[in-house]
Amino acid sequence: MTRFVFPVATLALALAACSPPIAVKRLSPEAAQREQTSNVLTSGHASDFTMIELRRYDLLERFDDDPADAISELHERVRAGTARSEELFALAELSYLHAQRKGGRPHYLASALYAYALIFREVDEGDSLSDLDPRTRWAAEIYNRALAEAFATAGTDALTLQSDTYALPFGQISIAVDKGHIQRAGLWEVVDLTPSADVSVRGLRNRYRRVGIGTPLAGRVEISEENVKGTKYAARAAHVPVTMVLRLEKPRTQLRGEELRAQLDLFPFSDVATVDIGGVDIPLESEPSVALAETLAASRFWEQELAVFLGNALGTAASSRFSVIEPYRPGRTPVVFVHGTGSSSSRWADMVNDLLADPRIHQNFHFWMFDYDSGNPIAYSAYKLRSGLTEIRRMLDPDETNACVRQSIVIGHSQGGLLTKMTVIDSGDRFWRNVSSKPFDDVKMSAEQRRLAGDALIVKPLPFVKRVIFIATPQRGSYLAGPQFVRRLLQRLITLPADVLSLGAAFATAAVGADPTAVNALDLQTLPTAIDNMSPTHPFIRTISSIPIAPGVKAHSIIPVKGEGPYEDGNDGVVRYSSAHFEPVESELVVRSSHSTQSNPHTVEEVRRILLEHLAANGCDSTPGLDQGTRAKPAPLSRVPVNDGRGGVKAQ
Repeated sequence: MTRFVFPVATLALALAACSPPIAVKRLSPEAAQREQTSNVLTSGHASDFTMIELRRYDLLERFDDDPADAISELHERVRAGTARSEELFALAELSYLHAQRKGGRPHYLASALYAYALIFREVDEGDSLSDLDPRTRWAAEIYNRALAEAFATAGTDALTLQSDTYALPFGQISIAVDKGHIQRAGLWEVVDLTPSADVSVRGLRNRYRRVGIGTPLAGRVEISEENVKGTKYAARAAHVPVTMVLRLEKPRTQLRGEELRAQLDLFPFSDVATVDIGGVDIPLESEPSVALAETLAASRFWEQELAVFLGNALGTAASSRFSVIEPYRPGRTPVVFVHGTGSSSSRWADMVNDLLADPRIHQNFHFWMFDYDSGNPIAYSAYKLRSGLTEIRRMLDPDETNACVRQSIVIGHSQGGLLTKMTVIDSGDRFWRNVSSKPFDDVKMSAEQRRLAGDALIVKPLPFVKRVIFIATPQRGSYLAGPQFVRRLLQRLITLPADVLSLGAAFATAAVGADPTAVNALDLQTLPTAIDNMSPTHPFIRTISSIPIAPGVKAHSIIPVKGEGPYEDGNDGVVRYSSAHFEPVESELVVRSSHSTQSNPHTVEEVRRILLEHLAANGCDSTPGLDQGTRAKPAPLSRVPVNDGRGGVKAQ
C-alpha cells in the first residue's frame, strides 16, 4: 500500500493548485442581510468593518491573544490625532467586546466615549461617516448599551449613578451626575433606575421606542412624607421613563489626553424629547412602554378587580383613588379615564400606551386614572368622581389661570360611562324623587348625611369638564343586569361603605312615620348596588337616561357590537346597541368588538381623533410647561409590534 502514498499526495497537491484562490458563493437575501448587519451587539462578534481595521494594522492575531494591548495600540492613533472615524468605530466595538469578556467598566466607558466621539465630532475634529453608513447608527446603539453596562451594579438590576472619577484603559474621566431635569419635572424623586432595552414586555399590544441617543431607563417613584405633594396622585409602584446621556465637549480632542471631563444627565420622558449636543437638538432614546408595563406589573391592578367590585366582602377595603403615571405640567389638558364594573385602570393600558406614543397627545394632554368600588351605588361612585375632579382642578389651577384645566375631558367605559355622564348633567331633584316624595329639606338627617345625599343625588355639571367620551356605556341599562337572581346574589356578596349604609338608615327612618308612602321605588332593606342601578327597569337608569348633557359640553360615543349583522340589532355581550346609542353627540363610532373594547385599535384611533379635535378647537399651548433648556420638538416614536395573541377586528 505504501507505493500509492506518493501518487495520492501528488494528486492532492495538483488538485489544490488547480482550485481557484478566490470564489463567490451566492447567499439568500436573509443570510446576506445577517452577514452585512452583524456587529458586536447582534452577534457577539466584531463587524466586518472592524475586522478590516484590525487586518489593516496587523492587529488581528494580537487582539485574539491580548485584546487590551491591541486596543491600546489602535488608541495611539487617537492620541496622535490621526484616527479616522472608521478607527473610532473599531475601537468602540473592540472595547465593548473586551469589556464583556473581562475588561469591565473601564472598557465599557471607553466604548461609549469612542462611539460618542464618532457621532458628535466638532467641525475641526476630523472626518465623519455618512449618515447612511450603518456604523453611525450602530455607534449610537453601542453608546447607549455601553453606558448601561458601565454603571451596572453587581447583584441588582439597578444602576449606581454618582459623581466620581472613573478609570479608563488610557487614563481617567471625571463624571458629574446631574438629576436636575427630573427634579424640575414635578417634584418626584426617582430611584432604582434600571435599563429598559433588555426587558421583555408581555401583555401590551405594542412596545414603543423613541430612537435616538442615550440609555433608556425606568425609574421607580419614591413616595415619602417629605415628597407627598409631588407623589400624592402617583400610581402605586409608579415607574417613569428616563434617559441617561453622557456628554463631553470636544470629544476627539479630549480623547488625546488622559484626564477627561464629562456630564451625565438624566432626562424625564414627560418633559424632554431632545438634548442639545454641539448646538444641535438630538432626539433622546426612550422606552415609555417599559415604564408603563413596570408600573402595571408592580401594582398588580388586575388582582384587585374582584375585591374592588365586592367592596369589603373579601376582606380588602378598596376606596376611590385618582392616579397618574407622570407629574402634571402646566399647559396640558387633563384627561380622566373611568373604568367599568369589576375592572380597574389596567384595562386602559393599551390605549394609554398607544396615545402617549403620539407626541401631539403626550405634549398636550395629561392622563389621570380613576379607580373606585364598582359595586357601590352609581350615584355614590359618581359623587366620588366629581368631588375628586373638583379637588384636582383646585390643585392644578388654584388661581384659575390654566385654560387647559378648564377644558378637561372624561372618558368612561361601561359603568364608568354612567359616572362620566354624571359629571356633565343637571339633575335637579330627579334622583332625589326616586328616594323620597318629601322635599329634600324636609327629610331629617344629620349634617354629614345631608351633605352626602345632596352631593350624590342633586347633581350639577362640573364647569371645567368640556368633553366626554362614552365607550360601551349602558345608557339605558344592561340586559345582563336584569335577572333578579343575579342581582340578589350580588347584593349578598357586595359590601357597601359605612357612609352609604348610614345614609340608607336615614332614608329608612324618614320613610317611617305619618306618611309611609314617602319612599318611592327603593327597597330600603337592601340598598341598590351598581348592578341594580344598571337594570333597564331600575329608576336610576331610567332617570339618568332622560337627562340631557349640559349645554357647552361635547359628547362622543364609541359603541362595540359583536358579529357581522346589522349593528342596530346587535350587542357587545353586555350592552345592546339600542341602549348604548345616545343623542345628541358630536360623533358615534360602531366598532366590531366585544364589550371590553378599550384595546381595540379602532377604539384607540377614535379616541386619538377626538383628542386631536379637542386640541385643534381649544388650542391649549403646552410650551409654558416645558423644560426650555433641553426640549425642542417632540421626537417621533416607532412602533415595535408585540404579539399578544389577539386577533384583528373590524370597524364599521
